[in-house]
Amino acid sequence: MSRTPAEDRAHWERTADRMLLAVRPYATGAHSLINLPGVPSHNGAHSDGLEGFARTFLLAGFRLAGARGQDPHDFAGWYAAGLAAGTDPKHPERWPVLAESNQAKVEAASIALALHETRRLLWDRLDDKVRQQVLDWLAPMVGDPMPGNNWIWFQAVTEAFARTVGGAWRQQDLDRTIALTDGWYAGDGWYSDGLTGGEHRNFDHYNGWAMHLYPLWFCRILGDAAPGGLLERYRSRLTRFLADQRFLTGANGSPLVHGRSLTYRHAALAPLWTGALFDATPLSPGETRATANRMLDHFADHGATDAEGLLTLGWHRPFRGVLQGYSGPASPYWASKGFIGLALPADHPVWTEPEVPLAVEQTDFQRALAAPGWLVSGTAADGVVRVVNHGGDHADPARPHADDPCYARFAYSTHTAPETPGDPTVAGGSTDADPLDNAVVLLDSVGRASHRRPATRISLGDTTAVSRSRAHWPADATWDPFGGPDTRYTLGPWITVGSALRGSVEVRAVRVDPAPGDDGAGHVLRVGGWVLPVEPGTAGAVDGPAARVEGAHGLVSVAVGAHRLPYAAVVSGTDSNALGAASATPVVATDGPVVYGTVHVAVIHLGGTDPAALPQVTTSARGSTLLADVVWPDGVRDTVRLPAPDTAYDPWKDQHRA
Repeated sequence: MSRTPAEDRAHWERTADRMLLAVRPYATGAHSLINLPGVPSHNGAHSDGLEGFARTFLLAGFRLAGARGQDPHDFAGWYAAGLAAGTDPKHPERWPVLAESNQAKVEAASIALALHETRRLLWDRLDDKVRQQVLDWLAPMVGDPMPGNNWIWFQAVTEAFARTVGGAWRQQDLDRTIALTDGWYAGDGWYSDGLTGGEHRNFDHYNGWAMHLYPLWFCRILGDAAPGGLLERYRSRLTRFLADQRFLTGANGSPLVHGRSLTYRHAALAPLWTGALFDATPLSPGETRATANRMLDHFADHGATDAEGLLTLGWHRPFRGVLQGYSGPASPYWASKGFIGLALPADHPVWTEPEVPLAVEQTDFQRALAAPGWLVSGTAADGVVRVVNHGGDHADPARPHADDPCYARFAYSTHTAPETPGDPTVAGGSTDADPLDNAVVLLDSVGRASHRRPATRISLGDTTAVSRSRAHWPADATWDPFGGPDTRYTLGPWITVGSALRGSVEVRAVRVDPAPGDDGAGHVLRVGGWVLPVEPGTAGAVDGPAARVEGAHGLVSVAVGAHRLPYAAVVSGTDSNALGAASATPVVATDGPVVYGTVHVAVIHLGGTDPAALPQVTTSARGSTLLADVVWPDGVRDTVRLPAPDTAYDPWKDQHRA
C-alpha cells in the first residue's frame, strides 16, 4: 500500500492508538495492572499484569512525546491513575515490588523511560505523594546485583531517571554498567549480551533493542550529567551497527528470524529509530522510514494481532514454539520499542522525506560480519537475506548443551523460521531431539540426531567460514537460550563444517574425525537445508522462496521406502514452525556410515526460483587439511579449508557422560 509521508505518520499514530485502546478492557479498575488473556509466564499472573502496564505505558510515552500536547484518548491521565495505584503499597491493585518479582526490574526501566519522555505532560503533574511512591518503588534497584547481561541497563536507566527527579541512585551502579558494557563490546558496532564462558558468544536482536537503545537513553536522561564522551562513544557504535543491520531486513519487511524473544517482533526497529533520534545512523531518513513501514506492515499482514487487536504470542501467528519461560501474555508489547519514531516530531526528515528502497532491493550484496561470525547474502530479485552462522551460539564453551534452534543452526533468513517444536514455557516442553533444518548431524544407531552447541569458530573470510563442534547426544534435549539443563550425554566425533556463500546458494562442506571417548559407531551424516511452510496435507510450498538441497560429494537423497527422491528427501513437520502449521525440510545424507577424514559436500539453495546453474565442487587434500574448491557459474572461485582437529583433545573429560 502506497502512502504519502504525512499518511505514514498518521498510520503509525493510529496503529499505536489501536494497540493502547485494545488493552484497556483487560485493565483493573485503577488501571495499574493489565491482565491480558493467556497462559501466565513463569513469573506469575501478578508480575504479568505489571508487564502489561509497563510495556504499554512505554508505547504511550513515545506516542505522547511526539504529539505536541495532543492527547485525545487521555493516555496521560489513564496511565497516571495506574501509576498512583500501582505504587501505593496499600492499594489492592498494587504492583509487585522488586523483592517479589525479578521481572519487575525489567519493567521498571520501561516505566522510567516513559516517565522521562512524558515528564512535563505526566510526571510534573503528579501529586507529590504519587511521585514519592514511584521513587520508593524504584529505589530497591539501587545496589541490586543485576545479572551480567542487558539487565544491568534496567538498573542504570532507572537510577538515571531517579537521579534527575530527586530519587535514590548510586554512582557505583552506573560505573559498573558502563564498564561491563565496554567489556561486552565485540567491535564493529556489535555487543555480546553478556559474556558466556568469558567469550563474546551472545549475538541476537538484544544487540539492537537493548544494548544500543538503553545506553543512549541513559545519556538522554542524564543530559549534561552524563560522563564526558559517553554519548559520542555510544553514538559511534550504533552508527557502525546500523551499517550492518540495514542489510538484515528482507524486502518482505521481516527482520532476521533468529535468537530469543522473537515474539517482540517490531522491537527489531528500535535501533533504527534510535539512530534517527540521536543522529547516529548511516541510513538516509527515507530508508529508515521505508524499513520501519515495511516491518510494521509485514507483521500486520501476517496476523500479529488477533481479532480484538491484541498482540499475540508468536511471530506470524500465535505460536508457542518461539517463546521462553519468561514469555507471558503481555510480553509481545516489548514491540513498543518499534514505535520510538513517534517520539520524533512530525517535521523530522524521517517523516517528511520520500522513501528509499531497502538495501536488499537496491542491489545484491555479500558481507562478512566479523563480530557475530556471520556470512550475509542478499538478492534483489527475491528480496531474501540469508545469514550463514559460524559464530555465536549463546552457549558456554565449557560444557555441551542441547541445541537451541534459534541459535545453533547453520543458517537463518528473513523468509524462513527454524523448526521449533514444543512449548518452551512448559518444563520439558521444548525438545530439539532431532535437529533438522540447516543442521549438520550424525545419526546414532536408533536414529537420534547429534547436537552442535557449543561450536568454535575456526575462520571467517569474505565469502567463506568454518566452525567445529563435537557431536553429542544429550540425555535431556530440552533447550533454552541459556544452555539448557546440565545433563548426561553421549560423546561422538568431531564435526568440522565450512561454508561458501554467494547469492542464493551455500556450499556446505563437512568432515568428521575421531575424538576421545568416541565409540566409532557407524554414524550416518545428515545435512538439512532450509525449512519452508507448506500447505497442510501437501508438499506444496506456500507463497515464498524455493528451497533445494543437492548432495555433491558423498551425500545422496535419503531413501523413502524403496525409492530415492530427486536431489533430497523432504521431512515433514506439523505445528513446529512459526510461519505455518505445516512445514517441510529437504535433507541429504551419507549412503551408510560416514567415512572419517573425508569431505562431504551439499549445495543448498534458498531463493525465489531454482538457480539456473549450481556451482561445481571438487575436493582434495593438502596435508591434513581437506579442501572443497568451488567454481561458481560466473567463474568466480572459492576454497573452503577444513583443518584436521586434534583428535586427542578432550575438552569435556570431567563433564557428565552417559
